[in-house]
Amino acid sequence: MRIGVVHETFPGETRVAVVPGTVGTLKKAQLDVLIQAGAGKAAGFSDLEYTEAGATVLPSREEVIASADVVLQVRALGANPEGYQRDLSLAREGQVWIAMMDPLWMPEPVAEAAQKGIIAFALELVPRITRAQPMDVLSSQSNLAGYKAVLLAATSLSKIFPMMMTAAGTITPARVFVIGAGVAGLQAIATARRLGAVVSAYDVRPAVREQVESLGARFVELPLEVEEAQDAGGYARALGEDFYRRQAQMMSSVLPENDVVITTAAVPGQRAPVLITREMVEAMRPGSVIVDLAAERGGNCELTQPGQTVVHEGVIIMGPLNLSATMPYHASQLYARNIASFAVNLLKGGELNLDMEDQIIRDTLLTREGQVVHPRVREKLGLPVSTE
Repeated sequence: MRIGVVHETFPGETRVAVVPGTVGTLKKAQLDVLIQAGAGKAAGFSDLEYTEAGATVLPSREEVIASADVVLQVRALGANPEGYQRDLSLAREGQVWIAMMDPLWMPEPVAEAAQKGIIAFALELVPRITRAQPMDVLSSQSNLAGYKAVLLAATSLSKIFPMMMTAAGTITPARVFVIGAGVAGLQAIATARRLGAVVSAYDVRPAVREQVESLGARFVELPLEVEEAQDAGGYARALGEDFYRRQAQMMSSVLPENDVVITTAAVPGQRAPVLITREMVEAMRPGSVIVDLAAERGGNCELTQPGQTVVHEGVIIMGPLNLSATMPYHASQLYARNIASFAVNLLKGGELNLDMEDQIIRDTLLTREGQVVHPRVREKLGLPVSTE
């Protein structure tokens, strides 16, 4: 089978779905690799590197999609709302698409893909099971986002992170509070600690306390009863407005003690829960920094403006978007390994293997035989959950 990789068209997207280092993995699985000329340039990979790795470089997007049995992208369908229709116009019935597709947030493009007759897989839906860890794009990219969030905070804060003992006196370390100890949060904790900050963290899951403390941070306990905080796939579950309201009230005493707050709470397919209110921001010291990693879904801070940095009563509130794309070389390397692992599992022996007993395939499959088949996406579209 022929794998096609095209240049990303989402504004600001600099990553590429396959890097020269993973071409060999795909070829060993009896898959030929076609690359659009310049597809890896923004990430730091030249056409020559792809050619030397064994890929075939084609001059245009149209030629790649027309020649490919399987199209690999970073962003497709709902994850590329301004550009997916052009790609759909080039796709053909029976073609396989694998990418991040944001189907639970923007399900309508999935219905269009079904009408086109393509077989679409959304990598955001890879279940968080042991066998699927090499395919987990959200974890690999969140890891980088957690790292970069701390760097953004450090460059915006009017203080330095580490303690310094100088002839002019001792400088006390900055205090960093991380809300959410998932992949991004844990990396933020580790990075802030490496920079010398005093770090504390909170998560609705008491079980992560050990992970937080193993990184040298203090786990903040809030006396709240927590219902099941994640779904069967291992992703966060919304906990209800009353829970978030009580959580915010209890957290209001913690925020003013810190110089930096990094928030990471997100629920797939839903607006991010508001954890920091205007009043809570106004209680923080001027010069403090909030980095809201949930900005793309509206933000965990009431005052977050997605894609912008705002200042409210002296508090800097940053709402960065697509942080992984600001580090495209390594972000592409990680993503390419994820998608190659997924493709090899799906295309065994160079043939499409739609084994619905495989949880990875079952949980990520969006469309097949002209139908939207994913139950949660069908529900979002108002369709009967059964496809029978």
